[in-house]
Amino acid sequence: MLEGMSYTNMAGQAVSLIALGFCIVGFASKRDDRLMVLLISANVAFALQFALFGSWTAAVLSLLVIGRILLARRYLGNWQVMLAVLAVNLVAAALTWRSPVDYFAVAAAIFGTVGMFMLRGIPMRLMLAAAAIAWMLNNIVIGSVGGTLAEGMVVVTNFITIFRLARMKRRYPEAFENLKEPGS
Repeated sequence: MLEGMSYTNMAGQAVSLIALGFCIVGFASKRDDRLMVLLISANVAFALQFALFGSWTAAVLSLLVIGRILLARRYLGNWQVMLAVLAVNLVAAALTWRSPVDYFAVAAAIFGTVGMFMLRGIPMRLMLAAAAIAWMLNNIVIGSVGGTLAEGMVVVTNFITIFRLARMKRRYPEAFENLKEPGS
């Protein structure tokens, strides 16, 4: 398996496994701040991984995820900021576009941006699961083992959390009545 692989591809595989490690440790953390730091670290590793695989649109959009995380936390529900983030992502994609594979990275960026800025709870997690599926498809096509496993873990974790939230909402509907939704 490794015999036909270039050093660049081997480095990409190694970095993808490092990103997977950041994701595992991050999602295992009960502290939101630690999770955010680890997700930022994972996205830096994903960007490097994509660059090593020559997937430039995915590399740039992975770096932009870091800014999106920070902005979405500060400007939750703000359409103008969300549209600006989407515009920056689309310009970056247009400047780095190489092949139809880049559609997966663009779809992931759109799903993730809308989900993080405009949704909360189960709807947000469904949108983030769609983003993770798009990233996973991108990773499958470029041949990234760690990236594919990381995004698969994100999808499974999201659906487990969705199931748990739905069960809690049925058991304790009064706890969910007064939650503030973005833009309200």
